[in-house]
Amino acid sequence: MSQEQPRRPSEQQVVDAVRYGDVFPVSGGLAGQPIAPQDAATMQSAENMVFGQTLKGGPAAAMQSAATANERLGVVGHGQATDVTAVQGVTVSETRVPGGRMVTEFVAGQAVGQYFAPDDAAAEGGTGAGVGGAADMTKVTIGEALEATALAAGDTPVERSDAAAIQAAEARATGLNANVPGGLAAQAQSAAAANEMVGRDEDKTTLGDVLADAATKLVADKPVDSTDALRVAGAESRNKGDATAKPGGVAASMAAAARLNRDEAVWE
Repeated sequence: MSQEQPRRPSEQQVVDAVRYGDVFPVSGGLAGQPIAPQDAATMQSAENMVFGQTLKGGPAAAMQSAATANERLGVVGHGQATDVTAVQGVTVSETRVPGGRMVTEFVAGQAVGQYFAPDDAAAEGGTGAGVGGAADMTKVTIGEALEATALAAGDTPVERSDAAAIQAAEARATGLNANVPGGLAAQAQSAAAANEMVGRDEDKTTLGDVLADAATKLVADKPVDSTDALRVAGAESRNKGDATAKPGGVAASMAAAARLNRDEAVWE
């Protein structure tokens, strides 16, 4: 008896598939790919290793729901991985910051989620935290948040919205209304303008190029607070066509740093 061949999905089923671009703000070939079960399983394993559990409402949970729907449609197989993720992978990166870790989740090199995970000792009240200046040593500064951006979205070409966000962040760190000559904002603005004249992304100046070692390049620095994060988010969104924050970008990193610093204040 001949083995029954799997049926190909209909055109309507393919149209109804949940794709990465439907769930996450990703671009390029990844955006049009249906989310597959193996992708979701890999992300779930990565989250479990880092956080000890699957995050409620996080990327793994969203991917699992989408993959289940796609499998029911017959668009993807049970053990199937998306072509682009099979090559570029599903990964989670960690960046050490005072008081914890900045965790960024990637699918095929594009950030789909970012969180701060406080250290266990800090979450339990810390040891030797003290008061006054000693506690400030655990705060995430604007420079450190910018460095985290360099790691989370370092391969992303600098755009006008990034330059605006960096300018706002530098102004909040230094207290100066004008750009520092040769500073981060000036470099980012030059990079964004130059990138608009370059055709290939691989030839463009990236966020990693501008923001690597950002904390040492700032003439002054300070812990991130909610006002800093809001100013930066406003600058980024006003200069971005879809008015959304870039995953792993400057505004996202500043918001995550502000949340961590707020929680740290509670622990103190």
